[in-house]
Amino acid sequence: MKKKISYKNIVKKRIIVYEIFGFGIIIGEIWLNEIFDLPYRFFGTMFGVEKSPVNFMESALETTFMLLLFIIIIFFTQRCLERIKLLEGFLQVCTFCKKIRVGNQWIPIDTYIQAHSETTFSHGLCPECMEKHYGEAIKT
Repeated sequence: MKKKISYKNIVKKRIIVYEIFGFGIIIGEIWLNEIFDLPYRFFGTMFGVEKSPVNFMESALETTFMLLLFIIIIFFTQRCLERIKLLEGFLQVCTFCKKIRVGNQWIPIDTYIQAHSETTFSHGLCPECMEKHYGEAIKT
């Protein structure tokens, strides 16, 4: 049996990959800066930047800080992504009353969406229905 790939899971994986990539770039920049002394190489004596000695302990401390920050951000990203509810899949809708079939029951579409998302419904009338149902009352 073929496993169904969820759109939500694809989005979650992409977000996590982008975060990993971003933190990798930051950590790489920390080490490149320490090894090659980038401010001195780019600006040299033009702006009075002095050559600094290599300090691996400082880079290791900065990397540790970035990894802790990475873990915290990944944790909260995962929590936020778990709370996001997506309506996905196949929904059978009645042609006339627009109720949705859930198992053997038919429930109103607004009840279904409220149960499966954070959406709240309010009723109103579109201009066409207003004219169709209350046309004479509006004209007088």
